Amino acid sequence: MNVEEEIQKLEEEIHRLGSRQPDGSYKVTFGVLFNDDRCANIFEALVGTLRAAKKRKIVAFDGELLLQGVHDKVEITLRPTPQPPQPASASSSS
Repeated sequence: MNVEEEIQKLEEEIHRLGSRQPDGSYKVTFGVLFNDDRCANIFEALVGTLRAAKKRKIVAFDGELLLQGVHDKVEITLRPTPQPPQPASASSSS
């Protein structure tokens, strides 16, 4: 699995485990992600995937490196996906 595929899987797991915020983002703590069995089976290097996603501005979290135990309560925010522009509604006047 390449980095892009891992980041896509990370987004799916944050959607599954996190809570949706009013702005459309999702939040989950590092501890919840790290201790989830499904995530453990998907990600060989969860911390590396998180860093790559942060570098691409897909997720946000405080600090550079997250460690199990020490950073379990750090919130990871999956930024909302930009919505495609809506086509202008064609209003016909008679």
